[in-house]
Amino acid sequence: MHPNNKCLWYKEPAGNWNEALPVGNGRIGGMVFGHVSNERIQLNEDSIWYGGPRDRLNPDAFSHLNRVRELLANGNLYEAEELAKLSMSGIPKSQRHYEPLGEINIDFDEINRYKNYYRALDLNTAIVNTEFVTNNITYQREVFTSYPDQVMVIRLSATEQNSISFQASLDRGNTRNLDTTEQLSSSSIVMGGETGGRDGIAFAAVLKVIAEDGDVRALGNRICVNQASEVTILLTAATTYRFEDPKEQCVHTISCAARKGYYDLRKTHITDYQTLFQRVELTLADHSTLKKDLPTDERLKLLQQGKIDLGLIDTYFHFGRYLMIASSRPNSLPATLQGIWNDLMFPPWDSKYTININAQMNYWPAEVCNLSECHVPLLKHIEKMKNSGRITAKKMYNCRGFTAHHNTDIWGDTAPQDIYPPASYWPMGAAWLCLHLWEHFQYSTDVPYLKQAYETMKEAALFFVDFLIENNDGYLITTPSVSPENTYILPDGEKGRLCEAPSMDSQIIDALLSSCIKASDILGMDKEFSQQLSELRDKLPPIKIGKHGQIQEWLEDYEEAEPGHRHISHLFSLHPSNQISPITTPALAKAAEVTLNRRLAHGGGHTGWSRAWIINMWARLHDSEAAYDNVVELLKSSTLPNLFDNHPPFQIDGNFGGTAGIIEMIVQSQNDEIHFLPAIPKAWEDGYVRGVKARGGYELEFEWKQHQLQYINIHAVQSGTVRIRVDAPVKVDNQVVTQKDHNLYEVLVEADQTSCILLHPVRKVMK
Repeated sequence: MHPNNKCLWYKEPAGNWNEALPVGNGRIGGMVFGHVSNERIQLNEDSIWYGGPRDRLNPDAFSHLNRVRELLANGNLYEAEELAKLSMSGIPKSQRHYEPLGEINIDFDEINRYKNYYRALDLNTAIVNTEFVTNNITYQREVFTSYPDQVMVIRLSATEQNSISFQASLDRGNTRNLDTTEQLSSSSIVMGGETGGRDGIAFAAVLKVIAEDGDVRALGNRICVNQASEVTILLTAATTYRFEDPKEQCVHTISCAARKGYYDLRKTHITDYQTLFQRVELTLADHSTLKKDLPTDERLKLLQQGKIDLGLIDTYFHFGRYLMIASSRPNSLPATLQGIWNDLMFPPWDSKYTININAQMNYWPAEVCNLSECHVPLLKHIEKMKNSGRITAKKMYNCRGFTAHHNTDIWGDTAPQDIYPPASYWPMGAAWLCLHLWEHFQYSTDVPYLKQAYETMKEAALFFVDFLIENNDGYLITTPSVSPENTYILPDGEKGRLCEAPSMDSQIIDALLSSCIKASDILGMDKEFSQQLSELRDKLPPIKIGKHGQIQEWLEDYEEAEPGHRHISHLFSLHPSNQISPITTPALAKAAEVTLNRRLAHGGGHTGWSRAWIINMWARLHDSEAAYDNVVELLKSSTLPNLFDNHPPFQIDGNFGGTAGIIEMIVQSQNDEIHFLPAIPKAWEDGYVRGVKARGGYELEFEWKQHQLQYINIHAVQSGTVRIRVDAPVKVDNQVVTQKDHNLYEVLVEADQTSCILLHPVRKVMK
């Protein structure tokens, strides 16, 4: 395979997990190391979590709520936080955690010398290839995970007949005393176990070997193959989270896949995958002299040394789309902090769903990158959280509707996570998540879907109808809450985390209520409730500018204990919301710029996901070079050799946030207009985009040369008028286009038709 910008490739096997290459079908994931003699594929199944559902709500929460509020209102921060830790924390303090399935080990005859080694992930086919030569025989190995057939497929081949011999096994490492492996037949084995006692999740994984020529037999817990010419290995897994009998399900899945055979499995996999992946194209023309035939890790090192490599930015963007397809498909669970790829029994932050930004960031690229189906697992998980969230709202706060705090897990747990005042006591998780329901509608314009989603959005809004209280200034405020995950300093030097009305809360509530009001209008229903929300929204605290010229993070203009903090929560209104814009609110946009510069001046952006958020925010501020500098910095400082994002350790949110940020620099569609090239840096002189989506149900294709748009194709799902913004002065060749001002146009579009707009730059005449 000839390397290109849709390929990650390397000249050596992976030295560690952060160099291995990921495959996945949403439910089953693998990390392929590409070792020559002892190949290892680390395995995950998305529903293997420790333990079952449970009630963790603190019975003393509501009876002490008013006292916590009084203490905060009177400035008794220490007492308020201590009481909150005792009365509001979950019992026990932690939700359930994600676990690995185990690993496949394939032990070949010892190979001491080999040459022409090549290991690659082809993003066009979602297949990992390993190739090398030893004893004048070329060995090829191929790994992919099929969504249609729900199996991992490993294909082994060689240029000489009867030259493949190995022993294959399944293992869970240090937890093998908790699981068993047994023979199913002469060519298959099954590994099974449980994750946490009687209420835990039981699982099974089946490995089957199909050899052409040679001898296959099961011995002990291994499958032994001798002198085969070609071999197909099939792996699947299932749990009691979805199936009453996981072993029986695995046997059925493997049997069906085996009957199809390798070539049909491969063809079906590629067809399914490319249906999603090939919807979008992005090319940044690279006029640099950097060689494109270098391995990915070497290109990353050169970029870290200051070289320009626009092709690597291309690859990073497409890798983000690949990861979305590989970790989040219909009928899978949402992507966790690590997608589906986790090799630790006790992973960082439990590898669950952190919903004070990280889970949301995972899905920022889903709609704009034309992967609405991949958004569905998160949308369904929000529905799952409603029952738990209703109980949490009632028992903790005596409120209607539903709420969640800053984490959730496989069971939709909504009680506070950890005993950590900077984060735990923050009742905004469900509200922020529900904005994804609205986002899905904005891109799809699917009214029947909106009618279902509105009921959930309404319940999230109803919580705040009851939860908000009026302060002495007449504002409706949240209390208690936090500004994730920062600390403020009072004039007397006392530090606090728990607070009243952090800016992010009011911004999220404003966005949620506005979405509900718009949905009510579109659906022609619930007018009385919509009016109630409108009146409530008018009494929320406004976005304020502080003494440094920055957007205030808290209701009061406190100093920050960590001015370079990784969270920049008070700029939620800039991105992902649209309450701040250089076009509609220039003064607030300037204050947002000050906020970002202050964060960065004090070391902000030091985690991968935070840097990714910063890219999106600079793009929203139309600061091309700042956005580009942060794209480069994300690759230089927060990207591992396999292009996984590095928090550190690995977290996938930076990959998804970075992918979204790259597109945000190229096209934006908030505030009822599509803005083309809003933040294109000097380095991105020429480029081409096809298939990306815009809010309003539009699919776009456009090209630019020397920073000037050449044409725009807009495919609409419904007839109407779309507003487009083009920063450079142009002449437009199209009768359906009306110029509204010097760079804003209105285009008449027809349902299921593509409107083509040719653009001719207007050159300024020098006097």
